[in-house]
Amino acid sequence: MDTEDGADSGSSSGGNMTTVSQHDFGDKFDKPAFTISIIENMKEEYGLFVWPCSVILAEYVWQQRLQFSGVSVLELGAGTCLPGLVAAKLGLDVTLTDDSNKLEVLDNMRRVCDLNQLNCKVLGLTWGVWDGSIFTLKPKLILGADVLYDASAFDDLFATVTFLLQNSPGSVFITTYHNRSGHHLIEFLMLKWGLKCVKLIDAFSFMPPYKASGLGGNIQLAEIVLISE
Repeated sequence: MDTEDGADSGSSSGGNMTTVSQHDFGDKFDKPAFTISIIENMKEEYGLFVWPCSVILAEYVWQQRLQFSGVSVLELGAGTCLPGLVAAKLGLDVTLTDDSNKLEVLDNMRRVCDLNQLNCKVLGLTWGVWDGSIFTLKPKLILGADVLYDASAFDDLFATVTFLLQNSPGSVFITTYHNRSGHHLIEFLMLKWGLKCVKLIDAFSFMPPYKASGLGGNIQLAEIVLISE
């Protein structure tokens, strides 16, 4: 099963159950190019679990690796950060971010980087908050898996995405999301913030069957840029 291709190990501490899931990437089912290990906490909130949107976005990064060659990458709301770790495994310069207040999530991101022997920058970045760190970020590829789950946070998310796109001309925001609220609210907010969708595809259209069989839901993948570009 691809999403937790072996929750190889588990431990219970302080009432929290942690597992390590394995995620394979490659063009052949029986000969993966590499495997990413993710530390998950099944009793914590959303940030410490690998959701289907993350698996799908990570697969897209792998499949589009030639297109993304040499670019700098930033993952928003990274959580267990599978897409960002795939990018790092491909040799890209990666910054992993999540809410500055989620110290346990940020600490877990560092542990996962160490577990996979990957050198990623880990940064607290709260959507809609303009502190010093955001002004130095100039990624060419912005990733966001399942960041469109709380409608009350959409404006802050799009404000942050817009700033990052403006701060790095020619950059693109790629997100996977469950079509929970319909496209209308997302389309309205993109227009409000001067953004446009240049690619919208059904996420399962590019997933290998052996991976897709373990996932579910109506999931879309969108590539979003500034209207001016």
